[in-house]
Amino acid sequence: MEIILGLDQLKRPLRNPVVTLGNFDGVHLGHQRILRKVKEEASKIDGEAVVITFDPHPLKVLAPGRCPPFLTSFRNKMGLLEKSGIQTVLCIQFSVFFSKISPFDFVKNILVEKIGARRVIVGYNYHFGKDQKGDVKVLRELCKPFDIEVEMVEALWIGDTTVSSSKIRNLIKTGKVEEASKLLGRDYPIVGKVVEGARRGQTLGFPTANLEASDELYPLKGIYAVEVIWLEQKFNGVANIGTNPTFSAQGGKKEKTPILEVYILNFTHNIYGEEIQINFKKRIRNEIRFDSPSQLVTQIQKDIQWAKENVFREKA
Repeated sequence: MEIILGLDQLKRPLRNPVVTLGNFDGVHLGHQRILRKVKEEASKIDGEAVVITFDPHPLKVLAPGRCPPFLTSFRNKMGLLEKSGIQTVLCIQFSVFFSKISPFDFVKNILVEKIGARRVIVGYNYHFGKDQKGDVKVLRELCKPFDIEVEMVEALWIGDTTVSSSKIRNLIKTGKVEEASKLLGRDYPIVGKVVEGARRGQTLGFPTANLEASDELYPLKGIYAVEVIWLEQKFNGVANIGTNPTFSAQGGKKEKTPILEVYILNFTHNIYGEEIQINFKKRIRNEIRFDSPSQLVTQIQKDIQWAKENVFREKA
């Protein structure tokens, strides 16, 4: 997959491009349906399947206080788009100046003159142009004089739930990682580098890998059964997201920012400085404060046993 960073870096004509546009945060099942349609339509006209996306996220520029934490980093998003069969990604640098482009100028100057779009496929809630005044109806009207076909993909429902990035964020924030996974089409992952922590787990007999802080959305504080991927190998694990209240309440400085640490079962490698991916399988319980480290150890043993019986056994 070719990634083009900026309109000014588009140095070649695209081949009969079939285009979709959006942020595609999470690349969830709704996004995947749009991407499949783009790929199918491109194959019909010997064209390129093209995604136009934006960096930074428009809200980071226009309303930083309202910008949500992301479901996917830019790198992970690119990986997911490539897996979907997209051939070309054009990442437009979003700015205040760009936000003031009218819907007509966006279609004429970018879709027609710069991209040479043959077809455009968007989701039902797509908006574009200054003040987000352009919607699917406006897009169709503006594209018609240029003989660009516009197709809208309806919302995807799973049960009584519409698949959307905002819905998935809400599920993750409330710890409902299993439900979020159903809308994503995969387990919710967080990728990060292993950094040195307080080494409390090691003293307790359960050495943990601490991940560096991430811009990606953390699930609700608590204990989770997870899958850990390291160097393309998969391991079972139990992760904690929280502030270690058993220790922070014992006279030390209280840790206010939640940390993510994972105990990887049957694992003895030193992976400081290396990158791992944590896939969240199921929430086990809330993080709670214990009266002593020995009580915490007993509970960790119970958590691991519960995960083996209720989550990891299902994989066997």
